[in-house]
Amino acid sequence: MRIRIRHATRYRYDKPIDLAAQVVRLMPRDHEGQRVLSWRVADADGRILPMFEDGFGNRCHLVTITRRHEESAIVAEGEIETADTSGVVNGAIDPLPPSYFLRRSEATMPDTAIQALAHSHEGVSDPIERLHRLMTEVRSRVTYEIGSTSVVTSAAEVLARGRGVCQDHAHVLISAARVMGYPARYVSGYLWDGAVTAPTEASHAWAEIRIEQVGWVGFDPANGVSPTAAYVRVATGLDYSDAAPVRGIRRGEAAETLAVSVEVQQVQAQQ
Repeated sequence: MRIRIRHATRYRYDKPIDLAAQVVRLMPRDHEGQRVLSWRVADADGRILPMFEDGFGNRCHLVTITRRHEESAIVAEGEIETADTSGVVNGAIDPLPPSYFLRRSEATMPDTAIQALAHSHEGVSDPIERLHRLMTEVRSRVTYEIGSTSVVTSAAEVLARGRGVCQDHAHVLISAARVMGYPARYVSGYLWDGAVTAPTEASHAWAEIRIEQVGWVGFDPANGVSPTAAYVRVATGLDYSDAAPVRGIRRGEAAETLAVSVEVQQVQAQQ
């Protein structure tokens, strides 16, 4: 499958600010089942942003604006060729050992409810089947509801509320998987939903869990499936904070308006 993506993030302020500095994680990498055909990350004037690699192996770009300004933008766009690998991720850049992803972060700290969720399928001996059942249960217990949580809502809070978005589904599954002894990590990326639709305001997120004898396997509890050729994998980390598309700081007393537009389309390869 060939997928074209355009992800635009625009900031406007009601008065000039003096400084803005942001780390952008919006550049996918090659691995089995995913090949980057073209990709660029640029500012509002079309200038390509400087790039570096973080400790998770994510390709990151840096935005630094040191002049007074009232608006800025980041545009990431390109084409990716994908293939279905049944969710198994091979050939990705993995600078950290799997055991690192047993660490509990603030967003994925388990409480008694998540611990009980993690132990709910102990009678299933096959790890893949057990994790698929866990994924299905997370989906059934957390209703998808936009606006019900924020980027700082923890997995424990999400499970207690019973509402959330894809980021929250991923955090709950990651938290429970780590309780079970499986290394688990957060993945940000994109999903083509199979239709020609208007631009959305968000990208997508899911989890990857390390299974012995298999490797890293993706699980998307928001949709109840392992990633297919319709998924484009971009960045990973312990939780959202490590793989967020854009994070940064600014200096100046001004109200901010953020507009995000994400377009994901399937395109036909040129003959």
